[in-house]
Amino acid sequence: MGKVTGFMEFERIEEGYKPVAERLKNYGEFVIGLTDEQAKKQGARCMDCGTPFCNNGCPVNNIIPDFNDLVYHGDWKNAIEVLHSTNNFPEFTGRICPAPCEAACVANFNGDAIGIKSIEHAIIDRAWAEGWVQPQIAKVKTGKKVAVIGAGPAGLAASQQLARAGHDVTLFEKNDRVGGLLRYGIPDFKLDKAHIDRRVKQLEAEGVKIRTGVVVGEWPKDSKVTNWAKESVSAEQLKKDFDAVLLTGGSEQSRDLPAPGRDLGGIHFAMEFLPQQNKVNAGDKLKGQLRADGKHVIVIGGGDTGSDCVGTSTRHGAASVTQFEVMPMPPEKENKAMVWPYWPLKLRTSSSHDESEEKGLLKREFAISTKAFIGEKGQVTGLKTVQVEFKDGKMSEVPGTEKEYKADLVLLAMGFVNPVATVLDAFGIDKDARGNAKATTEFTGGYATNVPKVFAAGDMRRGQSLVVWAIREGRQAARAVDEYLMGSSDLPR
Repeated sequence: MGKVTGFMEFERIEEGYKPVAERLKNYGEFVIGLTDEQAKKQGARCMDCGTPFCNNGCPVNNIIPDFNDLVYHGDWKNAIEVLHSTNNFPEFTGRICPAPCEAACVANFNGDAIGIKSIEHAIIDRAWAEGWVQPQIAKVKTGKKVAVIGAGPAGLAASQQLARAGHDVTLFEKNDRVGGLLRYGIPDFKLDKAHIDRRVKQLEAEGVKIRTGVVVGEWPKDSKVTNWAKESVSAEQLKKDFDAVLLTGGSEQSRDLPAPGRDLGGIHFAMEFLPQQNKVNAGDKLKGQLRADGKHVIVIGGGDTGSDCVGTSTRHGAASVTQFEVMPMPPEKENKAMVWPYWPLKLRTSSSHDESEEKGLLKREFAISTKAFIGEKGQVTGLKTVQVEFKDGKMSEVPGTEKEYKADLVLLAMGFVNPVATVLDAFGIDKDARGNAKATTEFTGGYATNVPKVFAAGDMRRGQSLVVWAIREGRQAARAVDEYLMGSSDLPR
């Protein structure tokens, strides 16, 4: 939509960053959003493409051409209405989503995609500034009670939708603050936690009761998963007290690396390291915080979590930061003719990489595998590695490429394998082959588990994924729960 010839007249404008020296002094957000005029020009670039692949590229099916057009015409108030119709929390996705919508953009096929994410960011920030984001309180209460377990993006979205449908919603969270990985995974410099707090106030105004520090069932004693619960509630009690239960606890079990020397001190999961810094940023006192000051840090895992470890270690004052990725280095540019409109495999360099590189700290290694951890007096001092190659879908070591790396701190950021099993076991829920809650996404009967009146959504059902996918599943599961309770539902799917 936008201006018919806009994609030919205007170039893509990227959001800006504060200088590295300035942003490394703190953990504040450093992205400089588009001005109203810049956002208008980006909106003008939206093509009259006929088939907007961006809609399907976006997991929540944002009505992107419509809000682009509204921004182009200066109708910001209707733009936020359109955006909120599909996405409960655009301030989250406008900051941390990898923007598969832009990969699917028609303009991206042989040029530069419309800056959809930056427009989304501009719309929601303008909406909050203007006071357009207000609680939507249900006019009629149903008398039905729903428990939502896990206050990450899926749980937050589901709770909001169910409360707006008129149900009495109680949101349970095992940690001391709401947000899941938004709160205790993603660093503050990517997502200021004030954005979450603002939404929490909105949810409470809409009638959602929030109970933090409550875990379901017995938590495994040897678990390294963050758990700051002070009380527990049984699955039986939840089923007794509520008309429906929705599990949105996420996929929190980190993938381990059982190489020789794994029990040495100084080797930690990324999700031991990152939550602690977020907690300190929130003003909490923490004894024995894991820090990278003056250390040679090795981050094993080349994804977003690994990048967050790089950015946090750089801010701590690490002596060096090396990031390992077991897969070969991807191409710098994708072959659009082969992959468009799907998400491309290409080399991605984050702001954290840029910061660490500018400081002269960063080294990125690809096609590398850790064979063993080396240590002295119980502490890690290094790693033994080997280069690997993939042939016929199998990984094999390359002879003669063994190498040792110095390390004082090793952070394992290799993704998440499944939810913490005790939560699902407490309800007796069937699992899929990967240990996730077994439930379909069918229009009728979707998100229902094998246990009557118990549903599952988000990473706890689909496995580790994106925040935007969690929001989608939370919204869809809310509709499924509403339909189960009332026989039909007017909530959007």
